[in-house]
Amino acid sequence: MGYANGLLCPLGKQPLLSFGVISDVQYADIDDGTSFLGVPRYYRHSVSVLQRAVKKWNQEKPNFVLNFGDIVDGYCPKDQSMTAVKKIVDEFDKFNGTVYHMIGNHCLYNLPRKDLLPLLRIPGHDDHAYFDFSPIPEYRFVILDAYDISAIGWPEDHPNTLKALKVLQEKNPNSDKNSPSGLVGPARRFLMFNGGVGKEQLEWLDHVLQEATKLNQNVIVCCHLPLDPGASSLAALLWNYDEVMDVIHRYSCVKVCMGGHDHKGGQSVDSHGVHHRVLEAALECPPGTDSFGHIDAFDDRLLLFGTDRMKSTEMVFRH
Repeated sequence: MGYANGLLCPLGKQPLLSFGVISDVQYADIDDGTSFLGVPRYYRHSVSVLQRAVKKWNQEKPNFVLNFGDIVDGYCPKDQSMTAVKKIVDEFDKFNGTVYHMIGNHCLYNLPRKDLLPLLRIPGHDDHAYFDFSPIPEYRFVILDAYDISAIGWPEDHPNTLKALKVLQEKNPNSDKNSPSGLVGPARRFLMFNGGVGKEQLEWLDHVLQEATKLNQNVIVCCHLPLDPGASSLAALLWNYDEVMDVIHRYSCVKVCMGGHDHKGGQSVDSHGVHHRVLEAALECPPGTDSFGHIDAFDDRLLLFGTDRMKSTEMVFRH
């Protein structure tokens, strides 16, 4: 075995593919601020992080880039939302290849789905943002729509909005539905800034994993919201992460689940041997520091080579 950036990698072995990763840029043309927990946020600097990421990726030449959502912050003045989103999309477009975007809650604070999805060139249907792709025969990437059932992004009278409001009414007794006050353990996830995966998407996921199993593919599941309590703050989880993982655990083809949203990042391996990696946010990089990386995919592992705040990680497949 040889070493690269502190990670063990198969000596002399070339990766099957490589891809860039970044999450939670949350750009806004406003002064620096803090999260509700008091963590500093650098709204203007985050675009510089993205620019350095694109420059690095163009040197490394990965096959594609995955953006895990929240490209513009919710504090962005709403008369600037369209301009800000286009600005960040234009920066991503300077990458010499394909960028696959996920939507996050901050994206939806700025623009409704009908406007957002075309800008991000998300190949969904009926304003849904889930899809899959297979860049090489050995691998399939499944992109989930974490705000399928959500109180943000859909029209107020949309069935998915009404379902989301019903969930929040039943699960969160607080008048402020973004407050986890009094909620204990994983129940802290039932907040308005989170969301869930609907029945149709769950059925689609099951079908995609069946096909991937037949083709003997390694599957990487990507979702803005984390899917495992061991890798994330409990208040950042997908509402029905348990239902999604029940589907995933039916199949041995899923090797890694990746997400964003929980800005500090995290990692775990669940009881079925699936790796979970939540990416550290670009937004919380002080000037002169970065948070992005690239991942080399082999037949038996992923190697994440992180920059600065994004921790390098080796994910060896159990199966």
